[in-house]
Amino acid sequence: MSTRDTATVTDISRIGVVGSGIMGAGIAELCAKAGLDVLVAVSSERSMDAGPARVTRSLDRALSKGKITQELRDDALGRVTFTRDLGDLHDRQLVIEAVKEDEALKLDVFASLDKIVEAPDAIFASNTSSLSIARLARATSRPAQVVGIHFFNPVPVLPLVEVVDSVLTSPLTGSTAVDFVGGTLGKSVIRSPDRAGFVVNALLFPYLLSAIRMVDSGLATAEVIDQGMTLGCSHPLGPLQLADLIGLDTTVSIAEAMYEEFKEPLYAPPALLLRMVEGGLLGKKSGRGFYTYT
Repeated sequence: MSTRDTATVTDISRIGVVGSGIMGAGIAELCAKAGLDVLVAVSSERSMDAGPARVTRSLDRALSKGKITQELRDDALGRVTFTRDLGDLHDRQLVIEAVKEDEALKLDVFASLDKIVEAPDAIFASNTSSLSIARLARATSRPAQVVGIHFFNPVPVLPLVEVVDSVLTSPLTGSTAVDFVGGTLGKSVIRSPDRAGFVVNALLFPYLLSAIRMVDSGLATAEVIDQGMTLGCSHPLGPLQLADLIGLDTTVSIAEAMYEEFKEPLYAPPALLLRMVEGGLLGKKSGRGFYTYT
């Protein structure tokens, strides 16, 4: 375990983000609006186009709603750069991993970052929704500087972030992450234990999976279930709409990670969900899930 002091939050100005999907692009935008220098590493030429487009669309949407000024929109865009070379993150002080919810892929990212990032006091963070921070940390030679920073979708809008210390995370790393997220980024922070699903998903996913089982059994349609929860319980989205927004493949990954750790049947992904993912019905991002999107 590293004994070096981690950089204080006031020192953190150069941010690396790995991944430019919905979450990665949202994290990049949030950091850029906070006045930080953001470098996003992507894995394909397609992402070199898609990532900047996501950030631009989100900022333009915020501008059209009067939530940001033209000056802030232009400044934020100017602060985000994209690269296909992970090695370009060598000078980053904080790197946030936001790749697909796949443990092997995330482990590979952390092992690579450990060799690339030069600052001995740099912090590595994962945006994982469910995976063990301790396992990810052990892919590096500096596990004390690895922490979970779990944002929620859409990142620029939702105010909550979970900060997750593993048994290997140093107190200074954890407190620096909390100060950075709460102070620099202006989010509300809750501290979560390093358990599959953390706090929010440990509560949320039994509910989502129960709704999917209701559809699978024929007890009710997705529309009826969602109407019941939005109009009857004042939820902003019904559980099937929310599962589509999260991504049904991500829903499976989180459910499997939670079931693997706790062995509780309520966490097991339903057969209908597994078949939909196998058929490429991933929710809003693929154009079809429990609902059809155009």
